[in-house]
Amino acid sequence: MRAHSGRPPVRVAHLGLGAFHRSHQAWYTQRTNDAAADDGWGIASFGSRSRELADALKAQDGVYTLLERSADGDAATIIESITATGVAGDDTWVATIASGDVEVLTVTVTEAGYRSGAQPPARIAAGLAARRRAGGGPLSVVSCDNLLGNGTALRAAVLAAAGDDAGWIAENIAFVDTVVDRITPAVTADDVRAVQTLTGEDDRVPVVCEPFSEWVIADAFAAGRPAWEIAGAVLTADVTPYEERKLWLLNAGHTHLAAAGRLAGYETVDQAFADPVLRAETEALWAEQRVIIDLDADDIDAWLEELRTRFDNPRISHRLEQIARGSEHKIGPRLLAPLRARERAGLTAGAAQLFAIDTWVRSIVELAPPDAAAAALANDLRALPAASQRTEVLRRFAAEGD
Repeated sequence: MRAHSGRPPVRVAHLGLGAFHRSHQAWYTQRTNDAAADDGWGIASFGSRSRELADALKAQDGVYTLLERSADGDAATIIESITATGVAGDDTWVATIASGDVEVLTVTVTEAGYRSGAQPPARIAAGLAARRRAGGGPLSVVSCDNLLGNGTALRAAVLAAAGDDAGWIAENIAFVDTVVDRITPAVTADDVRAVQTLTGEDDRVPVVCEPFSEWVIADAFAAGRPAWEIAGAVLTADVTPYEERKLWLLNAGHTHLAAAGRLAGYETVDQAFADPVLRAETEALWAEQRVIIDLDADDIDAWLEELRTRFDNPRISHRLEQIARGSEHKIGPRLLAPLRARERAGLTAGAAQLFAIDTWVRSIVELAPPDAAAAALANDLRALPAASQRTEVLRRFAAEGD
């Protein structure tokens, strides 16, 4: 695939090159560029670890196909907003962040990327230190991961890694909280063939996603930004209720279905949600967690109705094993935080909440681990009596659940 002429200049950097970034921030930026009267905003997207995807995209001039897959059929869109790719930590990364032309850095490094000692904050701090030396001026770092107060959490992690540059970063760099949502399953060989059949293009790195998307952004930028609201993003003074709705309903539902569904032998979200027992468990969890979200009941009703349609979509093969990866970093914000929020509101812990935690523990102990961290946790939990395992999880992940 080859890009059209007149690509937009690089004005956005991104850390965490992967399928979700390409289905979400790059898609919003593409739509914004299509509607804007100026030169637009090109993205330099950097992978956190592997060079494979960056090189594959580079071979296609950064151009790829976004395949929106609904129950009724497929719709393909060509995305050209990524105009450069690389791997974070190299000279190109540092030079990009240092450039005064770049005014926004978006980040998708998953929950694990915010933990103490993780690489992403150190890499961001190194880029911002170079920006200080180069006189690059203010910049906005926009966190796009599933954490409450994601921008605030990333700010703390970057400042902790910044050393002598922390003061300048605190004064000149905005860290923006956002809520992001778009189910983006891993691409299969069948998906690659489907894109070729639909478009006639030999695209080696397409992205498959659901039609639904959401981006709620705190309006707290330090410099210029794309007019993402043109593409449907919502700018607001406080993203907290939207964060809680996303994490405590959609993401919590995913975490429960990944545990309960795998225990029952299912492979995808739609299969697990079609099981009447697992669907009822998920609905009960939603009922207990929605009461502590500060949004109108009608708003939550409408959002949940759309969520049920999304979970039911049989043509989005969102694999439970994919969702289960890294779940030790996800259980805090998705299940433990709302459990404690109920307690702070004077409510008892919900029976469905406790059942979801117990089911997650069972999945860790009884199933083949999806990653090394889960394997280590499983060994620790197996050494305890079954009646003590939930208590140990609540103790171990207390900081992440608060």
